[in-house]
Amino acid sequence: MYFYNIIKSIRSYYPVSDESINQLIEHFTVHHFPAKHLIIRGGVIDRNVYFIEKGLTRSYCLVDGNEHTTWFSKEGDITFGLLCLYHNKAGFEFVETVEPTLAYSIPVSILNKLYDTNIEIANWSRVIHQECLLTLQCVRIDNLTMTAKERYNVLLKRFPDICQRVNLGYIASFLGISISTLSRIRSEK
Repeated sequence: MYFYNIIKSIRSYYPVSDESINQLIEHFTVHHFPAKHLIIRGGVIDRNVYFIEKGLTRSYCLVDGNEHTTWFSKEGDITFGLLCLYHNKAGFEFVETVEPTLAYSIPVSILNKLYDTNIEIANWSRVIHQECLLTLQCVRIDNLTMTAKERYNVLLKRFPDICQRVNLGYIASFLGISISTLSRIRSEK
C-alpha cells in the first residue's frame, strides 16, 4: 500500500481522517534517493518537508569541518531544515540518506495553507512538533545526566535496529562519544 508508513505515523500522533490524509498526499512529490544523498544542505534554503516512507536519513551539522550527527529519521518520520521551515532562512544542518530512501516532499507553502484550512492537519502538526520538541529536550537532558552506556540503551529503546542500519561512527557522534567507547559499550552487552 502506498504511504503505509507515513499514514500509520501520522495517525499515531493524531486521528487524521482519510479525507484529510488525501488532501495532504495529493500535494506530494515522490523522490527515490540513493544512499549517501544530501537531501538538505546547510547554507541552502529548502522550502520542503520530506515524509519518509522507506529508508533512513541522518541530520548533522559541521563543526570545525567535522560532522556531528544530531538526529536520525526513519520510516514514517518527517525531516526538514528547521530554519528553512520556521524562518525561511538557510539553516546549518544537512540531511543525508543513510540507505536508499523513498520519500515524498510537500512545499512548506502548501503545508501552511493546509494548516489554515484543515484543523486535523494543523492539529497533527502541532502534536508532532510538540513530541519532537519533548524528545529533543529529553536527549539534551540525557546527555547531561546519563552515562554513555545509559544513553546508548535509551537510543536502542527508541530505535532498536539502529546498529544494523547505521554506521557506528554516526551513532557515536549522536551520543557524543568516541567509536572506541561505543565499541566497548557494545561488547559489554
